[in-house]
Order: sequence, then structure tokens, then C-alpha cells
Amino acid sequence: MVARMPSANRLYNPLVTVPNSRLTQQTLLFDADDTLWENNIYFEQAIAAFISYLDHRVHTQEEVREHLNVCERATIARYGYGLQSFRRSLVDCFEQLSDEPITPAKHARIVAFTESIATAEIELLPDVGPTLSDLAKRHRLVMVTKGNHDEQTDKLDRSGLRDFFSAVEVLAEKNPEAYREITQRHAFDPANTWMIGNSPRSDINPSLAAGLNAVFIPHDFTWVLEHEIVDQPTGSNRLLELAGFAELTNYF
Repeated sequence: MVARMPSANRLYNPLVTVPNSRLTQQTLLFDADDTLWENNIYFEQAIAAFISYLDHRVHTQEEVREHLNVCERATIARYGYGLQSFRRSLVDCFEQLSDEPITPAKHARIVAFTESIATAEIELLPDVGPTLSDLAKRHRLVMVTKGNHDEQTDKLDRSGLRDFFSAVEVLAEKNPEAYREITQRHAFDPANTWMIGNSPRSDINPSLAAGLNAVFIPHDFTWVLEHEIVDQPTGSNRLLELAGFAELTNYF
């Protein structure tokens, strides 16, 4: 589950005073999918079409979805993230739950459910463009996402946002070790570096564990595999929760 903090806008750490003015000279690391632009809604549409097509006689739609989650975890562990991995998960789920073998025609039909994801226009979330433009005047902006490198960089190019970022990192996984590695490689100052995203599992908790600060901007359709209880910061690092992207300029 995604746990929310008591207030929609709150900088949390009992050892740190909430600033009365915007912080200066920070490094801001931005997640991409469902932080800068819509992403998971397209996968959810494909999953709904897949479950309807399977039309299982025994399992409920909720049970089919739970089994698909299991398939996705296994596929990601073996092949990583990305659209090809998602397609494998749908096929695996169908094969494991269907009473009939998958035929070439059925395989093509399942793959077709994902075609709209690859061709979907990039829909920026509210206020993203103007906010990044403003933040880039005062801070160092870096995109830190995970997934298939070609897919993620293609989305960035089509988004029109690339010029705002001084660097782009596409990681195989977002965990504390990955955040520590890019912090060292780019010479980030942890005390003045913030990971900004919608995912507790990938953006907030591991960056806090790596000694960075974090900004949690919840998204109503965050991928279920990214749900976790939001950790509270320890030591001197800070956690900020915002209701919307534009509110970043109130703090930075």
C-alpha cells in the first residue's frame, strides 16, 4: 500500500527546521513515469483488456490480476523492466491460467493489447513543463528512472523535457546501492540532493536509505508493484510530501 503522511504538504524530519524560503543550489533527481508523464494508466488499460479476453471460468478478475502480478515479478527478475517484459508476463499468465494451449492467433491477440502503450502520446502531468523550466534556473536537474533504456530515452525525447536535465540515468533497478553509485559518480552532495517521485518502493524509500532527501508526489494510479509504506527519514535527511508537482517551486 501507499501510505500518506498526515498533511498534503509537509517537510518531515524532527531534526530539521522547515524552511521559510526556497532552498538554493540543490540537486533534484526526477523519476519519469507517473511523475513527469502518465504511464501506468496505459498498462492498466491493457491489463483490463487482457483479463476480459481471458474471461476465466473459475478465477475472478481480482484473482487473475493477482496471478499476473506474480508473473510480472518473475519476469522482471529474469528480464528486467519494459514493454517486452510486460508482454512476456501477459503470455505467461495466459498459459498458466488457460485451459487451452496458446495458439499463434491468441499470442498475437495478447501482444496486440500492448501495442497502444508503445504508440501512446506522451501526456505530461499537470504543471510539469513550467515547473521544470523554473527549477532549472536555480538547481541542477537530473532524470533518474528505471526500465528499458531505449524506451525511457525515447519517451524523454518525445516529452520535450530533455533540455531541462543535465544528465539522464536509466537504471536496471532503483535500490539504495544504485542511488549510492550515481551519487558517487556524479559527485552529488547527499545533504543537498532530493529524489522526487511517486513510488515509495523505487523513489522514496531507497533514496532515503542511501542518505538522500526525497519528495513524495503521490499518483492515484501508481503501479501496484511499486506500493510500500513510506519510510520516515532518519538522521539528517528530509522527506517532503506534496499534493502536486507545481508546489515544488514553493520549496526549491
